[in-house]
Amino acid sequence: MTTNHPIKHLSQRELSVRWTVSPRTLERWRWLGEGPRYLKIGGRVAYRLEDIEAYESEHMRASTAAAVPTPRVA
Repeated sequence: MTTNHPIKHLSQRELSVRWTVSPRTLERWRWLGEGPRYLKIGGRVAYRLEDIEAYESEHMRASTAAAVPTPRVA
């Protein structure tokens, strides 16, 4: 499969700078299964730009009054 645009990957450090959160926060999110999808290749963590942008879109809010979805308990 070929694409017209190369896939851009951000390191944990680059994403932490983009979002102004600590790298440790991203590590904790991965451990908890939260945050954007990521790749782990040879011990190196990388985030695809398209996954970061999708995560940002999913968390877009119009106001602070917008309810945050809560998990359903079966």
